[in-house]
Amino acid sequence: MPEYLPTTPYRGTRDFLPAEMSVRTQVFGHLYDVVERFGYQRYDGPILESAEIYEAKSGQEIADQQLYTLTDRGGRRLALRPEMTPSVARMIAGNAGSLQFPVRWYSHPNCHRYERPQRGRVREHWQLNVDIFGSDAASCEIEIFEVVHALLGEFGATRDMYAVRANDRTLLASALTDLAGVPAEHLAAVYSLVDRWEKYGRDKLAADAEEIGLSDKQFARLAETLGAGPALLDELPAEVKDASNLVQVLRSEAADLVQYDPLIVRGLAYYTGTVFEVFDTSPENNRALFGGGRYSDLAGLFTAKEIPGIGFGMGDVTLIDFLTTHGLVPSPRSEYDVAVIPVTAELTSAARTVAARLRSAGLRTSSPLEHRKLGKEMTRADKAGARAVVIVGQEDWDAGNVTVRSLATREQTTVALDQAATTVAAHL
Repeated sequence: MPEYLPTTPYRGTRDFLPAEMSVRTQVFGHLYDVVERFGYQRYDGPILESAEIYEAKSGQEIADQQLYTLTDRGGRRLALRPEMTPSVARMIAGNAGSLQFPVRWYSHPNCHRYERPQRGRVREHWQLNVDIFGSDAASCEIEIFEVVHALLGEFGATRDMYAVRANDRTLLASALTDLAGVPAEHLAAVYSLVDRWEKYGRDKLAADAEEIGLSDKQFARLAETLGAGPALLDELPAEVKDASNLVQVLRSEAADLVQYDPLIVRGLAYYTGTVFEVFDTSPENNRALFGGGRYSDLAGLFTAKEIPGIGFGMGDVTLIDFLTTHGLVPSPRSEYDVAVIPVTAELTSAARTVAARLRSAGLRTSSPLEHRKLGKEMTRADKAGARAVVIVGQEDWDAGNVTVRSLATREQTTVALDQAATTVAAHL
């Protein structure tokens, strides 16, 4: 017996059969429509980048544990992109002289991370990235939050289905140092601890805090500070709040777009100001869906020019999980709209002529590749989701006509060839 290769994809990657691909294409199309309505322009970059840009900018977890790396024949260390942000920073820096800032850009790259596959996490995913570069204005935060709500609303999601929770790294630093008494040298480690705050029990958090170097008293003050929730904002120094873009949003007419939450940190190293995450509120899918934040100088690896920005990345896996949980996933499209069926093999060429006319009219049209009986072809068209068939019989064809039959009502009409497209469209 021959030993066949496995038919399953590499662990953590996915095959997309036509029905699944149809759903994905529709979902992606909605995403593009929304961000382009806000004036964002699409860009793309290489799937291979120097490993150094991820090691410098993507954070320790991605750089040390999740990068797919390789060495090319020239001895250069490369990586499959785990995210797009370092790449777009390189692109913005390289073209800064020709850009009219601020710019609105978006992309939808295929990204790769080596991590343990589980619900909401795979090793290959598509991530929508939406960014504004070249502005420190709080109006950028407002627009980014508006885009988030517009994206989810495009699928029929209502505000009670999700929550946009935000913080500001400057607010958090003040809360940790001024209120909780965390030493400045422990801030980075405590950020990571706060990021895990809702995932672990009190004993585990206390043990992690001790390992960082916090005393029991410092941990208790930290827990008390974070436990204040939105009320914590009232305790922070006025000068810190006045310097925060997030606070400006919360003081504006756009305050209903976001909730202040001191537990939002975001793990990536390049965030310096506003950070936010979008959460599913359903108990069946109670998790973060996607997030983003503000960076004061993301392009600093590539240029002395300081280029601030704000943006977010939305992965396709958690988005589909959210839509599935709330019954918002679009149905797969049918294979085609209409089938053109010749009654005899001799009419195959005539059927192709009819099919060509229907396609020119914008109708998704199929015609048989092999001749079979009319009944079998009509059954196949019905199973494929077609709404109509066009039957090409010899007597009709000789008279310049075809028969259009609705697969929903089973009614049929003989019409002139020039009227076939209009008649079919009426059945769709």
